[in-house]
Amino acid sequence: MEAVDAATLRASFVNCSRSVAATLPLPELADQPWADLDFLGWRDARAPLRAYLVAPRPAGLDAPRANVGLVLRVAQPPPGRRGGRLCALCHAAHAADGVRLVTGVRPSRPGGGHSSAGTYLCADLACSLYARGLRLPPGPQPEPAATPGRLAELVARRDAFVTWLAGSASR
Repeated sequence: MEAVDAATLRASFVNCSRSVAATLPLPELADQPWADLDFLGWRDARAPLRAYLVAPRPAGLDAPRANVGLVLRVAQPPPGRRGGRLCALCHAAHAADGVRLVTGVRPSRPGGGHSSAGTYLCADLACSLYARGLRLPPGPQPEPAATPGRLAELVARRDAFVTWLAGSASR
C-alpha cells in the first residue's frame, strides 16, 4: 500500500459523513510498515468496538478516490467462547478472541436506505503482517505464510470485502 497522509486518509472514508471522518482517531502514520501493508487497519483506543480499514480502491468500484476507507463495528465475543477462529482475509488461525466479527454500514443508495455487511477479521487488523509471516499468531496455521498465492488471495478477498461493503459509493 502507498503511504498516505492524514488528509488523504480522512477523505477516503465512504460509509460515514465528512464531519465524522474529520474527527476519526488516526494511527501514527509515520510508524506504519507501508511496503508490507495490503490495507491499513486500526482499532479505536478510546472506543474498542470501533475499527477502521483503508484499502486501495478495487478495480471497478465506483469511488472517486485512490483509497477506500470504511468505518467498522467490532462485535464483542460471546462469553465463554472457546476454540480457534480463521480470519476471512488472511486465513490466519487465532485463539477465540483473536478473530472478531466486524460489520460496517453500507453507503446509502439513491432511493434506498442503509444496510450493513460484515465478516470475520483478525482482531488487530494486522492481516498483511500475518500473511507475510512478519507477525505470527500462536498455534499451527492452515497455510504457510508469505507465499505468493496467499498474498494474492488476501488482496482478492480484501477487494471483494471492500467492494461488497462500499458498494457504489459516490462520495
